[in-house]
Amino acid sequence: MAFDPTSTLLATGGCDGAVRIWDIVQHHGTHHFRGSHGVVHLLAFHPDPARLLLFSSAADAAIRMWSLQDRSCLAMLTAHYSAVTSLAFSSDGHTMLSSGRDKICIVWDLRSCQATRTVPVFESVEAAVLLPEEAAPELGVKSPGLHFLTAGDQGTLRVWEAASGQCVYTQPRLPGPGRELTHCALAHAAGLLLSVTADHNLLLYEARSLRLQKQFAGYSEEVLDVRFLGPEDSHVVVASNSPCLKVFELQTSSCQILHGHTDIVLALDVFRKGWLFASCAKDQSVRIWRMNKAGQVTCVAQGSGHTHSVGTVCCSRLKESFLVTGSQDCTVKLWPLPDALLSKSTVPDSGPILLQAQTTQRCHDKDINSVAVAPNDKLLATGSQDRTAKLWALPQCQLLGVFSGHRRATSPRPSPPTPMTSHVAFVSRGTQLLSSGSDGLMKLWTIKNNECVRTLDAHEDKVWAGWMTVPSPVPATPVSSSGRL
Repeated sequence: MAFDPTSTLLATGGCDGAVRIWDIVQHHGTHHFRGSHGVVHLLAFHPDPARLLLFSSAADAAIRMWSLQDRSCLAMLTAHYSAVTSLAFSSDGHTMLSSGRDKICIVWDLRSCQATRTVPVFESVEAAVLLPEEAAPELGVKSPGLHFLTAGDQGTLRVWEAASGQCVYTQPRLPGPGRELTHCALAHAAGLLLSVTADHNLLLYEARSLRLQKQFAGYSEEVLDVRFLGPEDSHVVVASNSPCLKVFELQTSSCQILHGHTDIVLALDVFRKGWLFASCAKDQSVRIWRMNKAGQVTCVAQGSGHTHSVGTVCCSRLKESFLVTGSQDCTVKLWPLPDALLSKSTVPDSGPILLQAQTTQRCHDKDINSVAVAPNDKLLATGSQDRTAKLWALPQCQLLGVFSGHRRATSPRPSPPTPMTSHVAFVSRGTQLLSSGSDGLMKLWTIKNNECVRTLDAHEDKVWAGWMTVPSPVPATPVSSSGRL
């Protein structure tokens, strides 16, 4: 569908190869054009409402120019040999630019209805826009003449000089899948350019420099983990079945998309003050990110060493001193935070700091699905698909106790793409441990004697997580040894 410049006419193209025009004000059809072969997938009115021209393209890759006044096809522009994806018009209305999945863009003279220039762009183009005919040095536009911008399967915006067919600017490509561009549009009055990625993110740029202004996440798919960020919970970070993380500002819904991991991010955790947080992923790595006072997030450290997916992470609780990861390789690793990471407010010029694991311990016979650090940073609890939870002394990961009693592995979710997960959590000021399992049970354990003091059997299916909250002020004594909840 497409509206005309006055927004009073609407053109529609269908699977029957027909193009119809509708009067929006009077609520009736005005034109019915036939002649296209196959599905009509692209329509565009000429920007000059006085010309009363409509352009369409169908499965035959031809561009038809229809006259609303004569009710006929004035010309058929044939130069593309694959689907035409976009049409753009110059400010004087005499030139039209077309893009296609045949990896070319064509400049047309609408007075003669002839192609004046064919520019090979070496990618399947989903959208192209003509830039204003004025200098834009930051985009490589230094001379007068026609320049246009393309967006396609390479995932970068590129600027081309029509006269020479040369690419004068290429936007740096960000890593990771889902970066292919499916659409772009120029808002001349606002001086903004909008692009859309294959994973449904909207990127808003300043048109003259392509500096990123805002990002919006159009689709999050399955949310695997979410955490509040900032000292006053001003942001949330979301892991959503993707290598990318999304940081949302709650007040505006503006989103910052973080690239770094090369496979699906499985879990998140935030350090005490809310500025630093950690992520772990199927790429067998852990990363630490910092949010500055302006809300901008950068990766400041990364660590690798696990031999399988890292499915769970937990940060130290008393201060920003270490984090613990658990993996499908049945081990946990304790990663101390370097002093340089805590003393600097920006990422070093050499890139993220490399983390080194201080302790590696094989803790279970099957995948480790959950880790939890006690409030005093001296104890670690782990949960596994071997149907046990275990208690360890930090930092050396010395075994203190084994909690057995779940009838099945602790609460796995299907995989792929979702990770196998479980949950253990310290409660009652770190004197008790709460575990959940795929047997639908929650169990409360007293750490002092490794005793299960209460089994909660109310769920009818897997229990993925469990937490305990207490009213303010916090009671002076923990949950009773009888396990009463």
